[in-house]
Amino acid sequence: MSSAEASRLLRFRGHAYFRQRLILATLAGRPVRIDQIRPDDEEPGLRDFEVSFLRLLEKITNGSAVEISYTGTSVYFQPGIVYGGSIVHECPTSRGVGYFLEYMVIIAPFAKQEVALTLRGITNGHGDLGADTIRTVTIPHLALCLPLDSVSMLASSLEMRIVRRGAAPLGGGEIFFRAPLIAALRPLNFVEPGRIRKIRGIASAVRVSPQMSNRMIDAARSVLNRYIPDLYLFSDVYRGDESGKSPGFAMSLVATSTTGAMHASETTSLPGQTPEDVGLLTARSLLASIESGGCVDAMHQPLILILMALGPEDVARCRLGALTPQAIQCLRDIREALGVTFKIRALDDRSVMVTCVGVGFRGFRQVH
Repeated sequence: MSSAEASRLLRFRGHAYFRQRLILATLAGRPVRIDQIRPDDEEPGLRDFEVSFLRLLEKITNGSAVEISYTGTSVYFQPGIVYGGSIVHECPTSRGVGYFLEYMVIIAPFAKQEVALTLRGITNGHGDLGADTIRTVTIPHLALCLPLDSVSMLASSLEMRIVRRGAAPLGGGEIFFRAPLIAALRPLNFVEPGRIRKIRGIASAVRVSPQMSNRMIDAARSVLNRYIPDLYLFSDVYRGDESGKSPGFAMSLVATSTTGAMHASETTSLPGQTPEDVGLLTARSLLASIESGGCVDAMHQPLILILMALGPEDVARCRLGALTPQAIQCLRDIREALGVTFKIRALDDRSVMVTCVGVGFRGFRQVH
C-alpha cells in the first residue's frame, strides 16, 4: 500500500457500527479496515449477516474488493463506485431484511443505474427495523433530503413494497425497494417538531388466526384513544404463499405532527407473548418516542445525520431529541470519513439543534 493510500485508509475496531462504517467509507471512496471483530468470543470474527451485508455491498457497487482475515476478526474493504441496477439478495435468517435495507436506502439514490433491490428473508426481525417502519418512516425521512423533482407524487420512483411477509425463525418474506437517481441532495432545515395530529398503524399476522391482528389493535387503541381522535390502525393478514414459512405477528405505529415530524415504534411477537402484550408495548413505546421530542425519532437519528453531512455546501439544521449512543458514534464516524463536524446546541432538557455544512456529495445523474 502506498503512503497516499495509507493516509486515506479508515481504521476502526470492533463489530459495533459495522454497516455504518462500510457505508460511510463507500460514500467517501476511502478504503476501510476494521480489526478486532469479536476476538474474545467463543466464535470469534464476523457473523453470517455481516458477511452477507458485505456481499450485498459488493453487488450494489462495481470494483469493490473485500479481504477477510483467516480468523474472520479483520476486514479490509476497498469500495468501488455505486453502480446499482437490478439486484436480488437472499438475507440470512439470523437478522431481518431491515438490517440490510436500512443503510442501502442511503447510497441507492447516488447510484449510476436506478436501484431495484429485492431482499428475501425475515420482514420483521428483532433488533432491526421492520419492513413496515422502513416503508412508512425511513423512506419519508430520505425523501426530506431528496430534490423535489425526484419525489413528486406523479413521477417518483421512490418506493418500497412488501411482496411477502416472513416471520422468524424461517423467514420466507420478500420486499422490493426502488430509488430515484439524483444529482445532489437538498439542504435539510427541519426545526419545528409541531404537535401530533394523527397516528397510523399496521397490525400484521402470518400463519396465525386473523383475530390476532384485531386483538393487537384493540390493545393499542385502549392506550392511544385517550390522546388523539385521528387514529387509524389497519389489520394486514397474509395467507398462503404470501405468509412466509413461520407463524408470527407484529405491530408498527407512526405518529405524524403538524410539521411532518414522525415518531415510530414497532414490536414483533416473541414466543409466549400475547397479541395484547404486543399492542400495549407498541403503543407505550410510541408515547415514549413522542415524549423524547425532536423532529426525528431516535431510530432515525443516524440516517438524518449522514444525509445532512452529504448535503450541499450549505447550512443544514435539524432538531433532534436527546442524542442516542448510535447517533453520537455516527457523528464521530462522519467526522472521520467525510471530515464534517456538527455544531450541537442544547435547546431544552429533551432536545438539541444539530447544524452542519455538507460536503456537496454528488450522484451520477446529470443536471439538464
